[in-house]
Amino acid sequence: MENNATAVRLYSLGWHEMRTYIFALLFVAGNIVLPQLCHLFPQGGLIMLPIYFFTLIAAYKFGFRVGLLTAILSPLVNSALFGMPPAAALPIIMIKGILLAGASAWMASKSKGASLLALIGVVLAYQLFGGLIEWAMTGSLASALQDWKLGWPGMLFQAVGGWLVLNYLWRK
Repeated sequence: MENNATAVRLYSLGWHEMRTYIFALLFVAGNIVLPQLCHLFPQGGLIMLPIYFFTLIAAYKFGFRVGLLTAILSPLVNSALFGMPPAAALPIIMIKGILLAGASAWMASKSKGASLLALIGVVLAYQLFGGLIEWAMTGSLASALQDWKLGWPGMLFQAVGGWLVLNYLWRK
């Protein structure tokens, strides 16, 4: 049976390394451009969940610190510049982003590679725990299930697109 995990050179950059901040800023820029493209379509943000895409790649490839910076700064900068996500949605979006950064970095350290199954697991984990936290915070099961109902294409995009990007980065 063929192993579909590809060995990827993974890093865990520290707070004292300039590369941590440079990579985080590059991934934040990606998390600014991609949502703007998705918002060109009706409900594009709700369907594609673009604010999380580069957070997944940042944390998986460069570790929790780069992922954490990306998860926190991306929604703040997008909200300040474009009003999306709305300020009221920032806490849960940032919590889900932090969960994604943690799950991505953890999976990368355990798997030592970028398999599609591993990335599906990361996406399902942050959405499950993030949804439970959202439900607890808002008291609305409908809000907690919105990403599952509308955002399944985005979750699929995160897993498959993340796998493709990580494997492309490995080859370079």
